[in-house]
Amino acid sequence: MGIVKKLFNSTRKPEGLLGELMVKSMNKGHAAVSDWGMEHITKLHPSKIIDLGCGGGRNAAELLKRFPAATVHALDYSEVSVQKTKQFNQQAIKNGRLQVTHANVLNLPFSADTFDLATAFETVYFWPGPLESFKEVYRILKKGGCFLIVNESDGTNKADDKWLKIIDNMKIYTVEQLEFFLTEAGFSEITIDHKNKKHHICILAKK
Repeated sequence: MGIVKKLFNSTRKPEGLLGELMVKSMNKGHAAVSDWGMEHITKLHPSKIIDLGCGGGRNAAELLKRFPAATVHALDYSEVSVQKTKQFNQQAIKNGRLQVTHANVLNLPFSADTFDLATAFETVYFWPGPLESFKEVYRILKKGGCFLIVNESDGTNKADDKWLKIIDNMKIYTVEQLEFFLTEAGFSEITIDHKNKKHHICILAKK
């Protein structure tokens, strides 16, 4: 595997030095689309939030800022991401507002009906079994809780095909596919914002 392929494969599961470099770049590279996605949850008042696939921890910090009365739980299956998220949010952890967990979305280590809001920024491309994973998210959300998905790619941009060749096990889903998985998982009141020209997707689904 060449160095370029190794580097970009780190987007799926950051490991080692290349993983650390990739996680650092994620915090900057994903900021704009993540903030755009968060504009869709300004009317919510969650007390317990979980950020799934937390990467470098920047979005967890932003959620804490936007919802000052809430606590956030950040989760990733990459040890590098877990450590970087802890480093990025040391004060929030000390203050008891943030917890960070190493786990997989297929087997979330939380009781049913725990969270008011779950977020997934630029991460569902890499989730194993999207329907099964979405069912797990549904399980841990409280009744009336919401699941926010934000993606830069909508599965219709041919320019994104190169990433599928470089990054192993990456799948870019269309709006229709994501809506199907969410509905099958039990979600209702699915709201979609689709920036067609930029191919950005923001989906908010309610339990």
